[in-house]
Amino acid sequence: MTYVDKILQTDEVVLARTEIHWFIYLRSIITFLLAIALLAASTLASADIRLYVEVAAAAIAVIGLWFLFIAWIRRRSTELAVTNRRIIHKTGFFGRSTQEMNREKVESVDVRQSLPGRIFGYGTILVRGVGSSWEPFAHIADPLSFRSSITAA
Repeated sequence: MTYVDKILQTDEVVLARTEIHWFIYLRSIITFLLAIALLAASTLASADIRLYVEVAAAAIAVIGLWFLFIAWIRRRSTELAVTNRRIIHKTGFFGRSTQEMNREKVESVDVRQSLPGRIFGYGTILVRGVGSSWEPFAHIADPLSFRSSITAA
């Protein structure tokens, strides 16, 4: 059972959910491609530097695994939902950080998307409540639909 499902109040219904977009894995993908390119280059290298190139490829692959692990944890530990009463944002795997805002107190909702964000369907939503600061929800999938679910009456 998810965090959002656990904290629903009586007669509260989830209207929309979203997650962090798969694009956060891009750094690890690029790192793995670099490691593969170095490994391929090692076959063309002379015998005296081949070992060094292979070690560098292995080290870069380990860094890519670390990036992959961090992105996976971040994606699995983040929940974003809109209910008929509030907006819920939860992050954290071992520790937990939550932000909740009453939907009636939402003053404005902005969507920021870069060119890759528009192409691949991710972006950042900025929610501003009455008398509060901006609460950014970064790198979420399909931010326009999520914004619509927040602003729908």
